[in-house]
Amino acid sequence: MAFEGLSEKLSNAFKKLRSKGKLTEGDVKEAMREVRLALLEADVNYKVAKDFTAKVTERAVGSDVMESLTPAQMVVKIVNEELTELMGGQQSKLQTAPKPPTVIMLCGLQGSGKTTHAGKLAMMLKGQGHRPLLAACDVYRPAAIEQLKVVGSKAGATVFEMGTENPVKIAREAVRHARDYGNDIVILDTAGRLHIDEALMKELENIKREVEPNEIFLVVDAMTGQDAVNVAKSFNDLLEISGVILTKLDGDTRGGAALSVRAVTGKPIKYAGTGEKLSDLEVFHPDRMASRILGMGDVLTLIEEAESKLDQKKAEELAAKMAKNKFDYNDLLDQFMQIKKMGPIKGILSKLPGISKQLDDIDIDDRIMDRNAAIILSMTREEREKPDIMNASRKKRIASGCGMKVEDVNRLIKQFEQMQKMMKQFNGKGKKRRMFKGGLPGLGGPMNPMGM
Repeated sequence: MAFEGLSEKLSNAFKKLRSKGKLTEGDVKEAMREVRLALLEADVNYKVAKDFTAKVTERAVGSDVMESLTPAQMVVKIVNEELTELMGGQQSKLQTAPKPPTVIMLCGLQGSGKTTHAGKLAMMLKGQGHRPLLAACDVYRPAAIEQLKVVGSKAGATVFEMGTENPVKIAREAVRHARDYGNDIVILDTAGRLHIDEALMKELENIKREVEPNEIFLVVDAMTGQDAVNVAKSFNDLLEISGVILTKLDGDTRGGAALSVRAVTGKPIKYAGTGEKLSDLEVFHPDRMASRILGMGDVLTLIEEAESKLDQKKAEELAAKMAKNKFDYNDLLDQFMQIKKMGPIKGILSKLPGISKQLDDIDIDDRIMDRNAAIILSMTREEREKPDIMNASRKKRIASGCGMKVEDVNRLIKQFEQMQKMMKQFNGKGKKRRMFKGGLPGLGGPMNPMGM
């Protein structure tokens, strides 16, 4: 996951501060040297790293911190606040047109993920009640139009295309089409190049002049590190972008782009791509990202993901079943499927406070959910609905049916029984319904059956 190396180094620096109790100015400066080194290793722009640590040091050596009963915690608080400010301070919302359609122009280098993220953005906006139209303005890259049609179909958004017509004309006609057919948002998927060149920028400038987009988003690959910041600066100088979509934040990226791009360009990160699925797009919240970097988790984003990806009706039904102690293997199987919608288990756990720091030493195999699901699918309908009838011969048949060992079946059954006991303990105490209603239904349940 992104920022792992940076998070670990910052954690080590703060651990040294906590061990000292009362802090001196020298202690703070020594810690900030380690922080600056950690930022540079994370590929943060040198000037950005230098200015950041200077600001933190100036605030941290003040009397309010030095004379505090918990000076180390005060320093961490200051770092958190400055990290948040470095990445934009607060969420930057989508600018909409006073009269539809709102036009969003996506630009960037080839391979940055423009087309995929056009689909991701369309899916997100459609989920918010909008009617987005995707416009195929990349007429140069082979199969670019077909790719947009595929992602558009998956996102449930209409794709407007005119073959290899002039991209400026395509953009103009797409806006006109949206106005005529009731699409309130137009997303222009423009062409990229392997490098910034005069022809690319001229075409983008012509499109901008023709349709006057409300937002110009630069799509930047976070894996490219400091190069991503240089690309952002070049596009901003020539095109005056309004924001950045940072892709591949789920990959093995050091995170320097996320921490540098706002400071270098003055433009906010609007969205972040966090996976390969079309649903893996997050609104970028600087405060939440700062919390993740410092290992404090990001519960708000986790809750929002749960609300958008999980079935609320099924969550209510599950809560009612648990209230009557009628939770069976069918419900457990359904919970596995629900949790899979949330993405990799490690990604879910990384957003929980206090857990993210421990994940580096834990090997989490997401396939264990599929294996446990296979065990349940090998059961008969009666076995799933009546867990108490399970015996040795049934276990042997189930194991044979799913290609696993009896020990695997026993492990799932034992953990299922532990869950049932836990539910009975909550019965009548008024706690259970609050635990499983809404939010993240069943997260506490399937965690045990997955052997974690």
